[in-house]
This record gives sequence, C-alpha cells and structure tokens, in this order.
Amino acid sequence: MSAGTLYVVATPLGNLGDLSDRAKQVLRAVPTVAAEDTRRARVLLQHAGARPRVLSYHAHSPERRLDSLLELLSGGDDVAVITDAGTPAVSDPGSELVRRARELGAAVIAVPGPSAVAAALSISGFSADRYTFLGFLPRKGRDRRSLLENVAAAPWTTVLFEAPPRLVKLLEDLGKVCGGEREAAVARELTKVHEELNAGTLDELAVYYEENPPRGEVTVLIAGHRGQPVEVDEEAVRVRARTLLDEGLSRRDTAGRLAEEFALPRREAYRIVTEL
Repeated sequence: MSAGTLYVVATPLGNLGDLSDRAKQVLRAVPTVAAEDTRRARVLLQHAGARPRVLSYHAHSPERRLDSLLELLSGGDDVAVITDAGTPAVSDPGSELVRRARELGAAVIAVPGPSAVAAALSISGFSADRYTFLGFLPRKGRDRRSLLENVAAAPWTTVLFEAPPRLVKLLEDLGKVCGGEREAAVARELTKVHEELNAGTLDELAVYYEENPPRGEVTVLIAGHRGQPVEVDEEAVRVRARTLLDEGLSRRDTAGRLAEEFALPRREAYRIVTEL
C-alpha cells in the first residue's frame, strides 16, 4: 500500500475570505486535519464546509501525536496540516511532520496562500527584492545579540515576528545596534478589522508603542543598512556558526547562511566556519 499525501495548507491571517478555493477543496477531501488550535480550526472548517477529524498538533505536542499522524500517512490516509494563521512550518509547527512524512515516502504538497511575511512586505514600501526573515528572536543571550547585529549589518530588509508585550523591548534593542534613526515599520493585525501599518524610525516606533501598547499579531520590518558597512562582531558570527552546525547544517550551508545573515563575503564566512 502506498503512503498517503500530506497537504501543507496555508490559512487566512484573519479574513476568512482569503481562504482559497483549492484550500477549501483539500480540507473537504482529507479525512484528517492536524491543527495547531482545534477551536480556531473548527471555525475555519465550518466556513469551508469541511468535516474531517481534527487532531491537535502544535509546538508542544507529545511525540505520540506526531507518530499517530505518520501512522495515518503510512496506512494510505491523506492528512492536511494547518496552523492558527498563515503557512505551516514558517515560524509555526509543521517542519518536523513534513520531514518525517518525506522519510516514510509520503507525498508532501503545498497549498499556498496567506503569509504575514509577504503581506507585510507588500505594504511596507521597503525593498523586497531581497530580504531576510528571522522569525521570533531568542528572548535573551548571545544568540539574540548575534541576530540583532545581523539585522544591523544586513543591506536588505529584515522581517521579524514578535509577541505584543515584547514589541517595545525589541524596538529598543534594535535601536541600540542599528541606530535609532533606522527606518522600520510595524504591521499589526494584518487582514483583520484593526489592521495597521505604522512606519517611522526605530526610536519613534518604540515611543509610540510604549504609549500605545499593541495587541494582536505583530510583524516588524527593518530597512536595510545603507552607507559604510557595519562592523560585524566576529565572535557573534562564531556563536551563530556553532548553532547552525549543531542543528546539523553542513559547513558549506552554514557558511552560506552566515554570509546572508551577516552580509559577509562567502569566503570570509567559510573561513570562520572552518576555523571552529
């Protein structure tokens, strides 16, 4: 018996009208949906006219839930994975399920659609020919410092996610390494009733959100560095390199990521990696 198909289905950021016809068809057809939040999923499935079995699958799900989804796929059943909003596996659960599904021989098919990253870039006015997406930064420590310096050095737009209570701290930390005059934008509640994009300098935005605490989903965009190259802390590069190597990346791939994230010449990035 051949394995089933895993559908990676993008769902609306907030406006249910953004659910594609193809996504509706898939959700109506599959017998099982793995959902980050089953309550939100049931609202979406009702809108789509779909009645699959819904299983909870999120970042803190026990290993047995992943195993049960893989058993369904190996038995020939199709499964769709959805998250609260946007595209699974992009700063959301899904990547481990996708990897393991491929290992057992299941087909993995993307059903693309809404993305907070693309939506925020499209209305920011910042260049999106090249950009770096870093998701949620670590809350503290050397890895956070390393990535903040990464943002400061990048010659292209950087996109971050942040929880509303931590937004002001993030803007302040960015201002310290990038300079408070660096252009930035905060996109909030995209596609929802209270959608907002607020652009200004990092200092201006920090003051604004200190006085007006944000709510809802937050996406932060930082304009690329212009002018003389920002001096990169080589120790921060080494810390990031060790992290990537520990995650299983090859030296070549690690050097490529370092070159992109720190705006380093690839040869210099590879030198740092090989000296570890």
